[in-house]
Amino acid sequence: MKKLLFTITVLAMTLTMNAQENEGITLTVIIENVLNDDGHILSGLHTADTFMRAEGIKTSKNKAETGELVLTFENIQPGDYAFSVLHDANDNNRMDFATNGMPTEDYAMSGNSMPMGPPTFNDAKFTVTSEDMELRLRF
Repeated sequence: MKKLLFTITVLAMTLTMNAQENEGITLTVIIENVLNDDGHILSGLHTADTFMRAEGIKTSKNKAETGELVLTFENIQPGDYAFSVLHDANDNNRMDFATNGMPTEDYAMSGNSMPMGPPTFNDAKFTVTSEDMELRLRF
């Protein structure tokens, strides 16, 4: 009886571990160079459908603290994504712009492109595979 119970327990643990492996990867995003403690840091993980159009598929709002902020997003499925982050220093939940159209609050975007004007999904996209990954973004 003990042997049967042990076998069932091992089988259940194996199935549980396999199910957890198929849930997706962990994405760690490190935001560098937060310059002050004002407001909040707003961030979003986006697909092509939500990028610059809607709230991300995963979002966070964290109290701003000078230095570095580490964000963790679990169970991200393989595919193409973009990540955006804004230091909303005045807590109005949006990016503010000067009269010339330039942002007045710090922001960062995944990808290495720094286009003049709003970025496109292709400018900011990165690919998630089956391995956990880390992004470093700098304000």
